[in-house]
Amino acid sequence: MQTQSFISRRRFLSDSAAIVVTSVGCCRCFAQTAQGAADDAVVAGELVVDLDSDSHLMPANYSGLSYELAQLADPRFFAGTNKELIALFRRLSPQGVLRLGGNSSEFCWFKADDSVSAPDLRPASGPESENWMPKQLFMITPQAVDHLADFLNASGWQLIYGLNFGHSSPERAAREAEYVAQKAGEHLLYFQIGNEPDFYRNANNKTRPANWGFADYLQEWTQYAEAISGRVPEAKFGGPDVGSSSNWIPQFAKGAAEKLGSRLITVTGHYYAEGPPDDPKVTTAQLLRTNPAIARRTKSIVEAAAKDHLVYRMTEGNSCYRGGKPGMSDAFASALWAGDYMLSLASAGCAGVNLHGGSRNILSASLGNHMPGDLVAKESTVKKGGYYTPIAGEVAEGFSARPIFYGMLLAGELAGTRLQEVSLKGQGLNATAYAGQAEDELRIAIFNKDDARDLRLSLKAPTDIKRAKVWRLSAPALDSTSGVTLAGSEVSSDGSWSPTKVETPRTAGTDLDVELPKNSAALVFLNL
Repeated sequence: MQTQSFISRRRFLSDSAAIVVTSVGCCRCFAQTAQGAADDAVVAGELVVDLDSDSHLMPANYSGLSYELAQLADPRFFAGTNKELIALFRRLSPQGVLRLGGNSSEFCWFKADDSVSAPDLRPASGPESENWMPKQLFMITPQAVDHLADFLNASGWQLIYGLNFGHSSPERAAREAEYVAQKAGEHLLYFQIGNEPDFYRNANNKTRPANWGFADYLQEWTQYAEAISGRVPEAKFGGPDVGSSSNWIPQFAKGAAEKLGSRLITVTGHYYAEGPPDDPKVTTAQLLRTNPAIARRTKSIVEAAAKDHLVYRMTEGNSCYRGGKPGMSDAFASALWAGDYMLSLASAGCAGVNLHGGSRNILSASLGNHMPGDLVAKESTVKKGGYYTPIAGEVAEGFSARPIFYGMLLAGELAGTRLQEVSLKGQGLNATAYAGQAEDELRIAIFNKDDARDLRLSLKAPTDIKRAKVWRLSAPALDSTSGVTLAGSEVSSDGSWSPTKVETPRTAGTDLDVELPKNSAALVFLNL
């Protein structure tokens, strides 16, 4: 999502309430009020988990990462030989989903053999400062796809593969899809065709004429899908992968399902919480402000999709679009945001979340060689670009987990559990909580995003607690870019991590007291 204004970036979910007439409540309660004991250093709260409420499964493959398709221009990146990146993927999730797409996907071309030449590159128009699309083509070779297949085999991850819809043809897309399907095999989840097509007609995109709309999109998209199915009969599809036009989702779900039937399995969209990074209104306080409408309106999308037997996945997003903001997107604040955001969507029935990232040079190229985060970075900050990427690094220099990775890691502990209704009360506190049940264990994630007050929480379990343990997500400060730990440990570049600080609080029947300092999170494991 690269081409819209600050307001419209945030409108994808805020507009989605129009998808259905009514919206049922989320399976948890947020505890955020404007009034309360604002001067108190500690707030007493109560958390109750209801196992008799309706519940739903948080899929095992919920956690995902999104990369630019142009990352395949370097066949060494997603390759079986990239041991560090494979290890970090496996640490994040043993069953994650890699999505390849982004702005650059509209400028990628597959050189199937020597007979295939590059398409014409449409010259950029207008002032360079207003052009946020790539200014070059990216060649993808069969070798890059071969290596990608090796990477998927080694990591155990599934693949969402985005095809060029902006500057390609059904024939080109079908030939590329055929090769990807052959090599990725069972790891291929589905194909996406195009990236943020709702922006195509915008002045800073111009992939299609100004009068081009959804009906034109669906007609062209169907031509691509049918051409791909002609070469890959078992192909599955997802879409429309919109940037902000949430009204496209129900239209796509109905229209594409009528044409493709069971070949369409997922509806998709993007969401960036803040941006652009050089806007003074983009702050850490704004990022961490709890917004119950996100889960509520995501649930509306989920329910609308279910009417056509589809699930919804958020396939691209992050804390701040256009590469992220230094001191926020690459800092501990992003870990608290990511863990809370991912579980907020999971509680609403979302099937998965893919947070965007990648190498600096590719992310910059995907933005028309702009990286506005560099403009607001402190003088002492290394101008590294791609501030929001969960995994930082390059093939030549190695890879490491950024703070946001830790928030994703915490949220991923609830994957595979059944999410239960949670009631969290705390006077005027900016805090959230989520609970997932796995057999006789209850896992509860709690986020105290309050910048001023600690939380003294009385936890009420549905039955007697046999044993309890607590992992904490913490860092020296919200803007810390290092020193982030989960259960006292950092994630090594080789992906190794194990809890070294595990609290075992006393339990009394169904009651457990948990202290949660300001700007921190905790994961509580209860054996019932």
